[in-house]
Amino acid sequence: MPQTEITISLCMIVKNEESNIERCLDSAHNLVDEINIVDTGSTDRTKEIVKKYTDRIFDYAWNDDFASARNYAFSQATKDYILWLDADDELLEQDQKEFLTLKKTLDPVVDAVNMPYHLILDKHGKPICSLRRNRLVRRSMNFQWIGLVHEYLEVNGKVLISDCAVTHRGGPGELDRNLKIYESRLARGEVLSPRDLYYYANELIDHKMYNRAIEYYLKFLATGKGWVEDNISACGRLADCFEILHEQGNMFKYCFKSFEYDTPRAEFCCRLGFYFLQLEALDQAVFWYKLATEVELPIDSWGQVNYDCWTWLPHLQLCVCYDKLGKHELAYKHNELALKYRPEDSHILHNKRYLEGVLGLESEG
Repeated sequence: MPQTEITISLCMIVKNEESNIERCLDSAHNLVDEINIVDTGSTDRTKEIVKKYTDRIFDYAWNDDFASARNYAFSQATKDYILWLDADDELLEQDQKEFLTLKKTLDPVVDAVNMPYHLILDKHGKPICSLRRNRLVRRSMNFQWIGLVHEYLEVNGKVLISDCAVTHRGGPGELDRNLKIYESRLARGEVLSPRDLYYYANELIDHKMYNRAIEYYLKFLATGKGWVEDNISACGRLADCFEILHEQGNMFKYCFKSFEYDTPRAEFCCRLGFYFLQLEALDQAVFWYKLATEVELPIDSWGQVNYDCWTWLPHLQLCVCYDKLGKHELAYKHNELALKYRPEDSHILHNKRYLEGVLGLESEG
C-alpha cells in the first residue's frame, strides 16, 4: 500500500518584514499545505504582502516573549507537521526540490526533522557558516518553544537528520531589541538561566561591550551546565574579546580551554595558526594549521560551523607557511588541496602559477 503524503503547516511570527517576507513565502508556499502568519505589530506593508499567500493572519500583542509568540503560531496549525521559518529565511531552489522529496517520503512515525541552517554563503552560493535546527515537527507531539529570547524548540522522540537546508538571507534585525529584553529582566532582579547568560553575553559582544561580555561568558561557563557547543562557542568569543582588548595571554587561555569540552575544533587551530604566522613563528603556525586539516568535525555536532576552517583555509595558509620556509613542494601540495575546494579562487590560482614557476612545472592552464 503506497504511503500517504504528509501535510504541512507553515507557522511564522513576523513584524515589519516587508523587505523579506515575499522572498521567504515565494520559496515556501508551494511546499506546504497551509500558511499561518502571526503578526506582532507590523506598521509597514507586511500584512498586505502576506495576503497574497494566505488569509490565515493572526494578530498577537507583543510581550517580549519569543517562545510565547511561536507557541501561539504553532497553536494555529491544523496539518500533520509544522514547518517554522523566519521572514528573512529562504529555501533555495535545490533545497525546495529536496524538501518536496522529503515531504513525499517522510515516514509519519518521525517526530522531528533536523535541517541545516546556512547563515552565510560565499559568492558561489556555498555555505561558509551554518548550524542545525529542528525545523519540521509532528503537530500531535505538541512540542513547545522555550525562552524569552533566542528561544529553542524542545523535541524528543524519533528525529530524522536531513541535508535539506534553510538559508538565512536577511540582516541582524532590530539591533537593540534582545539586549533591552535581557537588561529589563536583570533590572527586575531576575536570575538568568545558564542558556540566557550565554545569549546575553552574545548580545553584549555584538554591541562591542567587551568587558561586560567577558563577565557574562565567564558566569555562563562557571555554571557547568552549558550545552557543549555553547561552551566551545563561549571560549571562542572570549578569545575574540581578549584579542580585541590586546590580552593575548587570555586569548590563548580560552583557545586551549575549548579543548576541555571536546576534541580540538578547526576554528581554534586556525586562530592559533594565524597568530603564529603573524609573528613569523612558522613552525608553530604549521603545527596548528596542519592539525586543522587533520581533526574531524564531530558527527553529532549541531553547533555553528565555519566551513572555511574545515576545508580550504588551513591548506592555503600551509601553502603560505611552507613557501616562507622554502619548502615549495609542500606549499604546492597544500595549494592544490585548497584549489579542490575553491577552483575559481584568484588567490589560489595565483599561488599555483607562482609555485609552478618556482618548481619548473608546466601549468595545466
